Amino acid sequence: MSDASDGRITSLLQSASDDTAAVHETVLPLVYDRLKQLARHQLHRSGGDHTLNTTALVHEAWMKISRNGQWADSGHFYAVATRAMRQVIIDFARARLAQRRGSGQRPLSLEQTSVSVDDQAEHLIALEQGLNALAQHDERLVRLIECRFFAGLSEPETARALNVSVTTVQRDWTRARAWFALHSERP
Repeated sequence: MSDASDGRITSLLQSASDDTAAVHETVLPLVYDRLKQLARHQLHRSGGDHTLNTTALVHEAWMKISRNGQWADSGHFYAVATRAMRQVIIDFARARLAQRRGSGQRPLSLEQTSVSVDDQAEHLIALEQGLNALAQHDERLVRLIECRFFAGLSEPETARALNVSVTTVQRDWTRARAWFALHSERP
């Protein structure tokens, strides 16, 4: 996204922050394509074969974030949107996990080539628990993971979203990966 469109989105977000209808009418059309791109990335990361599609994820996330219209700039908006999408996917995974009976295994068709959120529910819940544990130590590392891993933002985009330098993003990314390596369950 260009700096000019980022600036336009930032000014619209700030001017319409207290008016949900205004945010919906002026901001959503400008950010919708980028939100769909972020949703596709998140769904791809969680396994692309499930009933939660890109449009549904964008709409669910929009419902979550449009009620809290306080964004510093477009980077902050996209970081909040990414977090909302992650929460929607985790909620979806929890619901699917709660529905399982017996061994929890579903029959797979021969045509199925990717792992779905349904099949990844335990992994997604474990990842969420890891992120919650990390948040107790360093909330910025969690926001960094949301930007880099879940939203697929580049280092410069992440730096803008978190209002830090690219060097800090690189250093924190190393720290976050090390934290997960030390705190992941070992077989």
